[in-house]
Amino acid sequence: MKIKKGDTVKIIRGKDQGKTGPVEKVFPQKGKVLVGGVNVYKKHLKPRQGQRGGIIELTKPLLISNLKLVCPTCHKPTRVGYQLGKLSKERICKKCGTGLDKTRKGNQS
Repeated sequence: MKIKKGDTVKIIRGKDQGKTGPVEKVFPQKGKVLVGGVNVYKKHLKPRQGQRGGIIELTKPLLISNLKLVCPTCHKPTRVGYQLGKLSKERICKKCGTGLDKTRKGNQS
């Protein structure tokens, strides 16, 4: 998958079009991504033994085709390309050409 956990994405289609948020979880088998604070729905829960009932907010996953990755360098929504490095294949921004994996937090390569 071209989008990984921790990336910032922009919604390009749907009810939350134009919003941005960080990727919290990726479901590669389904082709979906869970984006924080986006695609939030309310669910009504009945009280059960040992639990209270009420209305809770759920974040539902979005299809990857409805998202674009936001480049951390140029801050624009972009497509993702690949470039072969010395040790491995790395993701690059199609707009500015910089590597996306170098600028991600927590990755020190």
